[in-house]
Amino acid sequence: MARKSRPPGGAASARTAAQGTATAAPADTGHAGTTQAGTAQAGTAQLTVPAAADPAQAASEEAKTPAYPGERFGLPERGPGSVASMGRRLLALIIDWLLCMLIAYWLTHSQFWTIVVFAIEDYVLTALTGSTVGKRLLGIRVIRTNGGLVGPRWALVRTAILLTVVPPLLTDRDLRGLHDRASDTIVVNL
Repeated sequence: MARKSRPPGGAASARTAAQGTATAAPADTGHAGTTQAGTAQAGTAQLTVPAAADPAQAASEEAKTPAYPGERFGLPERGPGSVASMGRRLLALIIDWLLCMLIAYWLTHSQFWTIVVFAIEDYVLTALTGSTVGKRLLGIRVIRTNGGLVGPRWALVRTAILLTVVPPLLTDRDLRGLHDRASDTIVVNL
C-alpha cells in the first residue's frame, strides 16, 4: 500500500479527515521507535514527548542539575564557604551605601558624591580583601570561582556592572548576578 505525504503541522487533522472514522491507525510520529494510536478531532494537534532512549542517560541529565547553590563549584551546602544568601548580600549593600553616604556628606557636605565613594570603596576593598565593610560585618566575602582573590582587573569589571543596578538582580541558580558571572566570582559565607 502506498503512503501519501501529509502536510506538516496538520497530520492529525488530515489523518482523521482522510479516514472518516473516529479511530486512527498507528502512524509514525517522527520520533525514532515510537508510534501513536488513538483518536484526533479535526483542527486539533497531538503532541508527544519522546521517551528517553536510555534510562542511564535520563539519570545523568538529573545528576547534572545541582541540588543546592554552589554545588557545581565544589562549595559546601551550609556553613563556611557556602554561597551567601541574597538577604545577607542585600543587607551588606545597604550598610555599604549608608556608610558611603555618611563619608560623602562628611567630605563634601553633599550626598551627590555617594556613588563615587561607593564605587571606590567597593572596587578597592573587593580587589584587596574580597570584603567591603558591609560584607565583613555580615560575614561574607567575594572570591573567584577557583577560590582565589578577585584582584584589581576583575574587581573593576564587577564594580562597573554592579553600579548599573539591574544586572546584579538577575541571578542564576548559584545566586550569582550578572556582575559575578562576568567577573567569574561568587559571594560566600566566612
